[in-house]
Amino acid sequence: MLQIRTRTQSSKELLKRYAPNILRPAERIRFEGVGNRDVYNITAPFLDRGERIIAGRAEDRKSEFSQAIFFRQEGEAWTPHPAYSPYELQDPFLTRIRGELVFGGVRVIADPLCPENIVAWVTEFYRGRNIADLQWMLRGPYHMKDLRLVELPGGGIGVVTRPQGYKGGRGKIGFFKVGSYEEITARRIGDAPLFSGQFTDEEWGGANELHPLANGLIGVLGHIASFDSQEARHYQAIAFAFHPDTMETTPMKIIARRGDCPAGQTKRADLDDVVFSGGLVRKAGGTAELYVGASDAESFKLEIPDPFLEYERL
Repeated sequence: MLQIRTRTQSSKELLKRYAPNILRPAERIRFEGVGNRDVYNITAPFLDRGERIIAGRAEDRKSEFSQAIFFRQEGEAWTPHPAYSPYELQDPFLTRIRGELVFGGVRVIADPLCPENIVAWVTEFYRGRNIADLQWMLRGPYHMKDLRLVELPGGGIGVVTRPQGYKGGRGKIGFFKVGSYEEITARRIGDAPLFSGQFTDEEWGGANELHPLANGLIGVLGHIASFDSQEARHYQAIAFAFHPDTMETTPMKIIARRGDCPAGQTKRADLDDVVFSGGLVRKAGGTAELYVGASDAESFKLEIPDPFLEYERL
């Protein structure tokens, strides 16, 4: 039985319990070859046909129209991989299911009469043996970000959702299981039950990356977010775990905040206190590398204690 926290805690309460434990100074990740665009909300590095790759959101400072670009490391900088075309997506993510690479991001939809205005967005998924082999797979419901997939023990597929509006308010996390990709439909996504007691009605959150744990639980790397009285946004990186059969969850915990990274650029003043967890690499010896976007303008790597170890001991 997992420890269930019966009272929903706000981000302010979680921050009071947060004790920064950054094991070495955060490292700013340098991207080149994208002109004047910023690169942020990156994935963790992953291997593709023997090369280390990072997928990142490349975007002009004055725009919300992005490209998800695959970068490879050249010296101390990361540059666009010449063999891979960019995708017209925000906030790229990836996982591996049944031996295949599953890649996705958020496609924004512009008003046809006023192309500068975004009127909707959808999460799209592609899959293949590697980046060059990726083929379109599925599209989530309109107005839903933070939709993620994970391979479950026994070979099933877990689907983590993030509805907003009547069901999810500003954004809450849900989950359901399927046996095949064909079973993942907009209706199933919309009907997914929500985890209880995670976000207050004034705040929101979402999953960024899912990690199958050794004891059968699923570790969630995610974010919690809020507005202040001046409508500035505040995002922190969080972690928790859940049981895919019972939907019991551990309490959420903050694992990083914007102040854990050096001061730097910001897209807008209201995004100054934003850290967006993109990916995490678990390391030997109980540590992990956390890859984040900061202030919608930069990217950093932080070395932290492995946030999932305590859940694997349950």
